[in-house]
Amino acid sequence: MAGKYFEELEVGMVVQHRTGRTITEMDNVLFSALTMNTQPLHINEDYCNRHTQFGRRIVNGIFTLGLTVGISIPDLTEGTIVANLSYEHVRHPRPLYHGDTLYVESQVLEKRPSRSKPDRGIVRFRHIGRNQHGEVVIEVERTALVLRRPSDGQGAW
Repeated sequence: MAGKYFEELEVGMVVQHRTGRTITEMDNVLFSALTMNTQPLHINEDYCNRHTQFGRRIVNGIFTLGLTVGISIPDLTEGTIVANLSYEHVRHPRPLYHGDTLYVESQVLEKRPSRSKPDRGIVRFRHIGRNQHGEVVIEVERTALVLRRPSDGQGAW
């Protein structure tokens, strides 16, 4: 398991995730189609050229959010998460475009043991996504229910 248990996540800890992901046109169009998002900003190049400040299609913000969290999983919660509890304070200060590469860093903002489940803890993360130029394209805070290290030495599996 690559993910960290509750005890391994320290407040203030910053993780630079090594995996970057280049977003393709197919990613954006497929995600928009799968989620029935017909927003022309994502699927209509002509519209974007003529009627938007961007001059071209932008990547669906919900896809950007999902990818940002996804990039963090192997280093933080792969196999140790029970559930995501909330996503808050989502900001998209600039768009991603087809061909941009997303890089993510995460910080542990706070943590506490679960009051009702002694084998779990609640952790709040801040994820910051940047494009290949180092420009912030997304910021989000995520709260997750994370397993505590088993006392018998057995893993989550």
